[in-house]
This record gives sequence, C-alpha cells and structure tokens, in this order.
Amino acid sequence: MTHPLYIFDLDETLINGDCAMIWNEFLVDKGIVTTPDFLEEDKRLMTLYSRGLMDMEDYLIFAMSPLKNIPTDQVEILIEECVNERILPLLFPEAKILIHQLKADNVDMIVISASVSFLVKIVAKNIGIKHAIGIDLKEKNGCYTRHILGVPSYREGKVSRLTEWLNGGDKTYSALHFYTDSINDLPLCLYADHTYLVNPCEQLAVYSKKKNWPILAWGSQ
Repeated sequence: MTHPLYIFDLDETLINGDCAMIWNEFLVDKGIVTTPDFLEEDKRLMTLYSRGLMDMEDYLIFAMSPLKNIPTDQVEILIEECVNERILPLLFPEAKILIHQLKADNVDMIVISASVSFLVKIVAKNIGIKHAIGIDLKEKNGCYTRHILGVPSYREGKVSRLTEWLNGGDKTYSALHFYTDSINDLPLCLYADHTYLVNPCEQLAVYSKKKNWPILAWGSQ
C-alpha cells in the first residue's frame, strides 16, 4: 500500500493572496501599527520576495517590530480573527476540494511556508491541514522576537526543514507531491517526486518547461 505525502506552499498557492501581507494590513486596520508608509514598505519587500531577492532577516526586522511588546497569546487571538475574517475566504475552491479529497482518502498533508510559523500553523489548522512548518522565531519575555530559531523555511531551507520533519516522523512516504507558485521554492520543486505549479510566477513557469511540471490555473473561473 502506498502512502504519498502532499506538501503545499501557502501564499498564492492555497490562498489567493499573501497571508503575511493580509496580516500586516489587519494590524494597520486594528490600529496596532501606526507607522507611516508601513504597508508601502511591506509591498516593496514582497516585490523583492516575488523576484527571489528578499533577505529574510531584513524582512523580519520590519515585520516583527509591531509585535515586540504584545504577548504571544494575544498575538494568536488576533491571528485567529484575521484568518477567519480575511484569509479563509481567499482559499482557492480547487484547494478546498483537493484538501477535502485527500482527507477523505486519509492522505497526509503538510503546509510549508516562508511566513512565520505562528501565522502558518493557525492558517493550516483552519483550512483542515494538521501539519505545518513556518519560520520559527525566538521568544523573549513572553513575546515573539525577530530572531530566527533554527533553519528558516525559505528557499533551500524548505528542503532542510521538510527533511528534518520526515526524519522525525514514524512514516515512510512512497512519493512527495508538492504544490507551489513561487521561484523561491525551486529547491523543493526539484526535491519532490511530483511538482505542480499553481498560477506560477513567470520565472517558475519558464523553468517548468524544462521539467514538464503541470501548471494549474486555480481560481480562473
């Protein structure tokens, strides 16, 4: 009996949007962020990300500054509100159907994202996926810091974190199926047994021609 594992990038793959950007907009709307041009800087950094040029440490210095004095339990309450109000409605219908089918067939799934883990895990839970990996952050005085704990799940780090997770489990999977949209995930695309591109960025779409990876036009109807 075969036991495949389905691996999903999160932003622009399962969700028609970027969860980190949605979260930052939420923080502004809630009055937690009052810094002028905060969202403009967020867009600038995410443009670099989409081109595969963003420095993750620089991004975390920016993105975590509003949360440095907010206790972790309060952050999680805010995230639950943001996810239910703003992120769940953006789940691609095709993703919802696929997740439902895989759960019905008892197929294991995991989300692996370059967003911070406290956001990724809550989103994954709410869309019905038990396992999730994001960028773990050190805590200090009961609050999240901008300092990365361990290997960040970004670019080649996604392969490292997934391998670590696989080695720490008690299952052996017959095949790894990976879904993504981003050129940043090329290392994991090459590592997986089967790769599927969901509305891929231009760079990844061009690369896919060499590998004949299926391209899925989710949310196009």
